[in-house]
Formats: sequence, C-alpha cells, structure tokens
Amino acid sequence: MRASVIQIAVDEGESVESRRRRVASLVRDQAGADLVVLPELWTTGAFAFEEFGSEAEPLEGPTHEVMAKAASDAGVWLHAGSIPERAPDGTLYNTSLLFSPSGERAASYRKIHRFGFDKGEAVLMGRGEDLVTVRLPETTVGLATCYDLRFPELFRGLVDAGAETLVIPAGWPERRREHWTLLARARAVENQAFVLACGTAGTHAGVPQAGHSIVVDPWGEVLAEAGAGEQVLTVEFDPGKVAVTREQFPALKDRVL
Repeated sequence: MRASVIQIAVDEGESVESRRRRVASLVRDQAGADLVVLPELWTTGAFAFEEFGSEAEPLEGPTHEVMAKAASDAGVWLHAGSIPERAPDGTLYNTSLLFSPSGERAASYRKIHRFGFDKGEAVLMGRGEDLVTVRLPETTVGLATCYDLRFPELFRGLVDAGAETLVIPAGWPERRREHWTLLARARAVENQAFVLACGTAGTHAGVPQAGHSIVVDPWGEVLAEAGAGEQVLTVEFDPGKVAVTREQFPALKDRVL
C-alpha cells in the first residue's frame, strides 16, 4: 500500500480559495497512491480561533466539493484533513472528511477531544460523539484528529471496531513536538497498528507548527518522518503486517480492562 502524507503550511497571506486550489493540485500530483492524507484545519490554521466562525462551512461546502473532485481526478482515497464545519443548528465542529477514489464521501468524523482548556477550540466548537472506521480495499482505517492522540481509550475503541491503520491529521505546535512523535509511536505499539500522522508546517496565528509528519508501523518502527517545512511524505507499507504482528505477539488478547 502506498500512502502520501501532505504536510503544508497555512500562509496567512494566502486566501482560502487559493489554498484549496493549491492543495487540490498537490492531491492530484499523488495519482498512483492508494491513500493521501492532509492536515487538520488547513483551510484556516488550527490556532486561528478567531477565523473559525467566519470560515466555517457546511459539511458539503466548497472544501468538500474541491476535495471530492481532487480525489476523483487522482483516483485515490483521500483523507482531506479537517474543516471547521457549521452544522444546520449553527454548532461548529472540527470535522474530518474521507473520500473514495470515485469522489464520494466515504466518512466524516467530528473531533471528540477539543483542545484549549476552556478557551479556543474547546469553547468554540462542539464535541463529536462517534468513533469512525472505514474499510479500504487494503486495510480498515480509524479516524482521529490531533489532540485525540493524547487519549488512548479512543484508539482502543477504534481497534475494537476493526481499525488496522490509524490516520491522524493535526495542527500540532512545535513546542510540544517531542510529544507528537512519542505519542504517535505509542499509539502504534499499544494497538499494533500502522499510524499515519499528518501535521502542518509554518506558523499559524503566531504559533510555530511542529511539522514532522510521521508514519509508524505496528512494532513502533518509524517508516518515514518529515522535517519542519512543507513536504510530501510518501511511504509504502504492507497492511498485512498488522495481522502478523498481532498473531506473533498477541498482547491485545491479554487486555483485562
């Protein structure tokens, strides 16, 4: 299986419309990949809290339209990162979108753990409630977003629902980069699953971003890791290694709680 993890910067001088076109072009360039992954809240920047309301869009809004076409043009499964979604009742959500190679939306996931400690996302956005997994031809993916990475019980739930590959878009800050790589490897090891974690580059709303998107195998080995700048991280891996790992070292069977 071939995956392309697209680590981009959110330039505050670039319009959202221009960024959509640029990202769609990057996705189309990944034709031949099986799965393409984008970061969290790349239309606004994960720390641009004051823009969430003004840039929020319906689930099937302009980003949905542009990304659906990009997935279809490239013929890839596309995890289009997340957008600030405005639900019909007016509530905002940090919502991830997954498209099939035909451009159909295969799933959406509303982020469950909101970051901010009683400010920012934690007070501006509603909390998602549902765990989401999707069966691709090669593997079953489980969806999580950024701050979710700190909550292992969410990933246990995804594994119980059949997840073999955990896909995590993020806007993770540079000052906690060591946590990013540590937690990505931990989630892979404890769940004996592949982890594809896609971060952002640059600076968003004055917050330097960690970059260092990472792909980890079920033994915790780092298959590929980006640097700090914009980069497309492409990696090939064998999804069958999940079943082999879980059979050879059946730790998940010894769970008690």
